[in-house]
Amino acid sequence: MPSRVANVVGWLREGYPAGVPEHDYVPLFALLRRTLTEQEVEDVAVAVIQQHDRGPITHEAIEDLVARTTAQEPLERDVARVRAVLAAAGWPLADPPSED
Repeated sequence: MPSRVANVVGWLREGYPAGVPEHDYVPLFALLRRTLTEQEVEDVAVAVIQQHDRGPITHEAIEDLVARTTAQEPLERDVARVRAVLAAAGWPLADPPSED
């Protein structure tokens, strides 16, 4: 696992010791897509799913999960909640400055 992905997975395990709840997938993947590549997001998704111990997962299932969750627009309050959980675990989740 590349170190950048390993760091994110570590923060997720620290912030969500019982595993990431499914209702946090949409805001989580929205945050991840701001700083990670698509492949890195998929690698994190594999780790998130495996943390729930759901058995073997196919590449197609991971792609489907990422596509479904990233197709939804997260509510800002949900993004803020997930950002706070991960920041408390040590992930510096500063968004890039807007160019407005």
